[in-house]
Order: sequence, then C-alpha cells, then structure tokens
Amino acid sequence: MPQSPIYNRLSDFISNKMQMSHFYQPVMLMELVRNGGEASVQEIAKAILGHDISQIEYYEKRTKEMVGKVLTDNNGITEKIKSGRSITGYKLAGAENLSSDETKSLIDMCQEQIDNFLDRRGDKIWSHRRKSSGYISGTIRYEVLKRAKFRCELCGISADEKALEVDHIIPRNQGGQDEISNFQALCYSCNAMKRDRDDTDFRGMAESYNVREKGCLFCEIEESRIVAEIELCFAVRDGHSVTEHHTLIIPKRHTPDFFNLHQPEINAVYSLLEEVKIEIEQLDDTVKGFNVGVNSGEVAGQTINHCHIHLIPRRKGDVENPRGGVRGVIPEKQNY
Repeated sequence: MPQSPIYNRLSDFISNKMQMSHFYQPVMLMELVRNGGEASVQEIAKAILGHDISQIEYYEKRTKEMVGKVLTDNNGITEKIKSGRSITGYKLAGAENLSSDETKSLIDMCQEQIDNFLDRRGDKIWSHRRKSSGYISGTIRYEVLKRAKFRCELCGISADEKALEVDHIIPRNQGGQDEISNFQALCYSCNAMKRDRDDTDFRGMAESYNVREKGCLFCEIEESRIVAEIELCFAVRDGHSVTEHHTLIIPKRHTPDFFNLHQPEINAVYSLLEEVKIEIEQLDDTVKGFNVGVNSGEVAGQTINHCHIHLIPRRKGDVENPRGGVRGVIPEKQNY
C-alpha cells in the first residue's frame, strides 16, 4: 500500500535527520500524531512531563513522605503495599465494591475539593516547584548547561540519564544576582538534597563579596588598569608580564587564595578567563596556546595575599620562561 507524503517526510526525519540533546522532539511529534496533527503547548508539556523521570521521582517522594503518610498513618483511609521494607504502592480497601455511580460521585467530590482549594490559594500552591528567583531565560539555561558539559555539577550524572535543573546558587531574594556565575546545573536529586540540607546563611555570603582589605594591591587597583570585568572578578595585564598580554584574573572579594573561593567566584573566574582568552587571540593571531596557573601560598610562589589567576599567552617557539621561573610555578614579584 502506498505511503502518504507526510508519513514519508516524518519517517525520514525521525530515522535519518533528527538530532537530539534530549527526548523532547519525539515526544512532541508523538503527541501531535496522536491528536491528528494539533496539540496545545500544555498538552505537549504534559506529554514531556510523563517521560521526565526526575519529576516522577519528585512526586514519588512526596507521595510516600506526605500524602501517603497522611491518608494511611494519620487517617487510616489507605494501606501501604510493601516489598520488603520498600513502599511500592497504596491500597484503598473495599474500593472494588463501589458501584459506578459511587465511583463517579467520589471522584466528583475530590474534584470539587481541588477546585475549591485552587479558588482559595491560586497558583501559589506550586511555589515549591518554582524558582523563588523568578524566570531564568533559555539563553542562560543553555550557557549554564554548556558550561557544566550537560552534567550535574554535584554528582556528575549526565543530562541523558536525569534531567538537569538550572538554579541560582545564591537566591535573588538573598542578594544573589542573575549573572551566569551565580547559576549552577544540578540534577533533581542533588537540587532537592541541597534544598533540604543546606543551612548556609546566604545573606552573609552575599555580603562577603563586598569584603576589601585596605592596602591590598588588588583591592585598591586603579580602574584604568582593568581590561575586562564582570560582577565578581576583573582582569588586568600583569605589571611584570611573562609574555605580551599576560593577564591576571582577580576576584573582587579579598580572599587569600584560590581554595577560598566560593562556587560563584570560581564560575566567574572561568567565564572571564574564556572571555579574555578570546580577546587576546583576536588581538594577536600569533598566539597559539596559553599557560593558566595559580600560586597558592608563599612557598608556592604567591607574593600577593589576594587570589589571582595567571593567563599567559604563548606563541610558537615561546616555550621558555624569560623570567627564569621554576617549572610548574608562575613567577611573581612583590612590587607587582
């Protein structure tokens, strides 16, 4: 039997041309095909939700720890179905004896309770599943996921195995900003665990970014020296450069060394390193590589007690350190 043109087009696309970073495309196409070619955004979203294991895990946890406990332990309405020590389901004893009219009546009564609750509370009931910080743009989401190599930044699981959430590290309502350095990619499980266990005083952390030390060369840097800047760090050319365009990436907060940085500052440093690297390559097409290094502690060669990261351009044949530095150590001078 001859196949329709639309079938052939879709079959070819699905089999040969579909490039996927997630399962969303085939889910959307299935929903459209099932509904005769049209589906609302909400219908497609519900179809995607049905395949999202992270969301299922979320509501499995809520079922066992909240609603199942209330109906079973507190009120004796339902019974647990268990396999060993694990809860695998719930049973409503006697439900098999309900007539169709009784079933419909009970469902209608439950729906009425839902409707009344929504009338009273509105969409605030979903605030626990929404970011307190508000909307995060698709561009930021993509950049954060790309920076994380599409893996959870806590446990390392791939986005192919578990959907990732992009979240503020320091919430906006605690002083966090919408800079990309203040976002992280976490799988649902790690994000939920972070919310449950993290008792950090974010207000104190946000205020710590303003810490400066009088007399510190980097805390009191002349603005004219700054060649690039984002919220948490800035870049200056090294006053005693190893090679031309040798640049220092410096966190604004006064902190002794790299190991004292907060995660948003680490993100900011990496972001500015990449930005300055590209800028240097555009300034000088003879640059073919870079040394990136940090000296942590006086015995390691650190002479300024404020964290800074070296970005040293390298050209072909430019492999020896003209300042005679020890291999593996970025030379510094106290007089910077």
